[in-house]
Amino acid sequence: MQRQLTDALLRSVKPPAAGRLEISDARCAGLVFRITANGAQSWSYRYRSAGRVMRATIGTYPAIGLAGARSAADDMRREVAKGGSPSARKRAARSADRTFDALAQRYLAEHARRHKRSHARDERNLALHILPHWGRRPYAEINRGDVIELVEGLITAGKPTLANRMQSLVSSIFTFAMDAELREFNPCHRLRKRGAEKTGYRVLSDGEIRLFWSGIVAERRARFIGRALQLALLTAARVSELAGMSRGELEHIGDPARAAWIIPGSRTKNKRDHLVTLVPVARAIVLELLEMIGPDDQYLFPTRSRKRKGPMRGNNLTQAMDYFSQRMEGADDATRTWRLDPPTPHDLRRTVETRLAQLRIPKEIRDRVLNHIPSDVGSKHYNMHDYADEKRDALNRWAIALGSILDESAAVVISIATARDKGAR
Repeated sequence: MQRQLTDALLRSVKPPAAGRLEISDARCAGLVFRITANGAQSWSYRYRSAGRVMRATIGTYPAIGLAGARSAADDMRREVAKGGSPSARKRAARSADRTFDALAQRYLAEHARRHKRSHARDERNLALHILPHWGRRPYAEINRGDVIELVEGLITAGKPTLANRMQSLVSSIFTFAMDAELREFNPCHRLRKRGAEKTGYRVLSDGEIRLFWSGIVAERRARFIGRALQLALLTAARVSELAGMSRGELEHIGDPARAAWIIPGSRTKNKRDHLVTLVPVARAIVLELLEMIGPDDQYLFPTRSRKRKGPMRGNNLTQAMDYFSQRMEGADDATRTWRLDPPTPHDLRRTVETRLAQLRIPKEIRDRVLNHIPSDVGSKHYNMHDYADEKRDALNRWAIALGSILDESAAVVISIATARDKGAR
């Protein structure tokens, strides 16, 4: 059936008793309006290619009105006149959109970057460990066996923890696909994590602390980033937080009794502002860093990358500690235990928490120092005390204990703080 379509005509068309009814638009060659027995209405463009009648879908009515459908049909007619095929183009686009890579990019854009502070880590892990295997595969074809194969490959390579993280990431992507009605099931559903992870236990001994404190800044080129890792041992801050430390986050830096570092909630794991008291040794390091960077530099640890500006990333500090472990030499007990089980920056944080416990600092205060979220209702909703004095006292006691462990090394650092205070007067 062919008629000149109008909005009034389209509104008056009734569904056929069975099958479908198609009406060609006399005003726009190739444009076809279709209505099915269940009332579904849609537009398509009909054309000839290589001697065959082809059809390219335009969209549904009334989401696309008559004017929009005619405009789309005119575009397709010009495409055909140039030798193209709208239906072939659409098939190619649908095929590309159905790859795991396309799904992963949608997950990053529509979920991870909006809701996860760790979205950059998701991007890196996808690029390094998942997309090289699955990038071009249709996501609808990836099944439970494929997930197990991917995970087992990482476990065989000696990376059980990474294997579990990749399984969780894949599960998150397919959960997103289900929410977006792109898949009906998640191949990771009820799949147990196959990697045997080590429970965090590593705490540095006195000998390892002495080895770390002097060695991490021994090389001139490592001194800058080594100071950040020393701050990690003094404050229990996460390396991701330390890497982004900026001038604007420092408060009362000229006052040894009030110096503090306020980490905004946008940069903390629990999304809450966190006050880190800077005891004299930590303050001395911060003052040294402020002198080392340029007067116009906002970040205390600016990136050395030529591709981007801003602060370093937390993994830069992790890599520096890995490098320190690899170049370590010696036959003493501390070196031997360090090389046998190289600590990570997170182990510095665990060491601080453990040492505070040994100093009889109450758990409530230790949790505040580490910015752990209290689980009880009273603390979460009613206790608004910031514990600044208690945190400063706890970290001062730890600094004194650290000084006793370091002996002469601590005296050198404290002398730096004293000299800076005198110079400021």
